[in-house]
Amino acid sequence: MPETIEKTKHAAPAAPVSLSKEEVLRYSRHLIMPEVGMEGQLKLKQAKVLLVGSGGLGAPLALYLAAAGVGRLGLVDFDRVDFTNLQRQVLFGTSDVGKPKLEAAKRRLQDLNPEIQIDAFETKLTSENALDLLRPYDIVVDGTDNFPTRYLVNDAAVLLGKPNVYGSIFRFEGQLSVFGLADGPCYRCLYPEPPPPGLVPSCAEGGVLGVLPGIVGSLQAMEVLKLILGNGDPMAGRLLLFDALEMTFRELRLRKNPDCPLCGSNRTIHQLIDYYEFCGVRGEEAPPPSVEVPQMGPRELAERLKRGENIFVLDVREPHEYQICNLGGILIPLGDLPRRVQEIDSAAPVVVHCRSGARSAQAVDFLRKAGFRRVWNLRGGILAWSDEVDSSVPKY
Repeated sequence: MPETIEKTKHAAPAAPVSLSKEEVLRYSRHLIMPEVGMEGQLKLKQAKVLLVGSGGLGAPLALYLAAAGVGRLGLVDFDRVDFTNLQRQVLFGTSDVGKPKLEAAKRRLQDLNPEIQIDAFETKLTSENALDLLRPYDIVVDGTDNFPTRYLVNDAAVLLGKPNVYGSIFRFEGQLSVFGLADGPCYRCLYPEPPPPGLVPSCAEGGVLGVLPGIVGSLQAMEVLKLILGNGDPMAGRLLLFDALEMTFRELRLRKNPDCPLCGSNRTIHQLIDYYEFCGVRGEEAPPPSVEVPQMGPRELAERLKRGENIFVLDVREPHEYQICNLGGILIPLGDLPRRVQEIDSAAPVVVHCRSGARSAQAVDFLRKAGFRRVWNLRGGILAWSDEVDSSVPKY
């Protein structure tokens, strides 16, 4: 699905696209399929696909699209490889930990298929750069894990007339669809409004079975190949729901919303907006803007506990997280807090913590509204405690 480029009458004709002897051998199992053949493989070679995110979904996407011979792959990411990535992000190895993801990804993909072009954009996708980054590509693939970027990818793709191959994962469940095709719905038709901040935990907070993004990312890769080849029935107007525990696939029909502000008949969105403001968050790691809470640093808490001060340390994580590591505090999961609030000693200073500080910020906000006056959020949670106080406490 390469873009049609208008040529001046003096422009030299483009050289015919062909496969080298090495490429014929590399793609031979494609070439002997009548649904692909030489014509289809040449379409793949001329295709340009942009992957937003090279994490759990982006890893299998990049590997399979590169192996299939998609001629130009763009990768957008600004993160570094972390040990916690290795359980699911099969693009990386232990030796890559600490390195920029795109550096490691490009090296692996070029080793997998040196015949293709890899464009690495080590940057965060924003409203300022999204249109320029998406414009040169035929298809956009959403491998992101947060709502502001999903709406941004969707809006930019629709404004540019690009298909958006969408996937999402959480714990044991995944979703898949294709947005932005002619007469088909967009992401806003499915989710006109984002969920309230903090309602849907991220994979870092809620976890994800490592193989799940491999399954959903591979399904996204299949949809990309179908769009390029022009074969099969794409997932436009359909939402695939996958449950790994039950090993079931369900399909929901999606209709284009005629009143959609982006793709409806009376469009009101004509340019990109501030998507963090739209989703009610100030950044991917920030608590909701309504949660303005007092903070206590890990070192200050450690010093006060060492002095023997009577501080009520409240852990609002889940029981299975408490088993991984804990600071010895009282465990009351965030969801149980309203009915167990009487278990907290209101006469003592209360310091609330979770893994990273987001859930505990919500807990502090709740406690302050419930009448607690001396209550603090442990800044950075367990992760910061491990960095600043006790490195023997494992990070997860």
